Amino acid sequence: MFRGVTTINLDAKGRFAIPTRYREELRECCDRQLVVTVAVNEKCVGEPGCLWLYPMPEWNKLELTISKLPTLNKMAGKLRRFMIGNATEAEMDAQGRLLLSEKLRKFAGMEKKLILVGQLNKFEIWNEAAWNAKEDEWMNDDENDDLSDLSDLSF
Repeated sequence: MFRGVTTINLDAKGRFAIPTRYREELRECCDRQLVVTVAVNEKCVGEPGCLWLYPMPEWNKLELTISKLPTLNKMAGKLRRFMIGNATEAEMDAQGRLLLSEKLRKFAGMEKKLILVGQLNKFEIWNEAAWNAKEDEWMNDDENDDLSDLSDLSF
């Protein structure tokens, strides 16, 4: 399970180091094999400034789920194009680094400073400015959304 927020750096070659606390779990669960793709939002379009990073077994489950979606459904087609079409396999090297493809770095505006956010079965990788803007947006959101919409949730 991946949790927490960590600031990481992208090097000149487009690599970043997975925090040490996650490396052993990634070796055990997926033999360092991961998949990076664009993050999608509720409108099924790419979330600006964000990528998703899945261990291979989690990615395989997601692909199976997506493969079962109706082929003529417009939103399912968008989801397949964004997530599957932009998916890139990545292997964590011996130093715990992953290479982000130039296309994905450009798509998400990835520069020197990144934010890695654990999301239980995957990570989000944010460009630092986009993360800070989203965090401010979430903190100042005046919409009527609240936890009562999650009636089965108990703390």
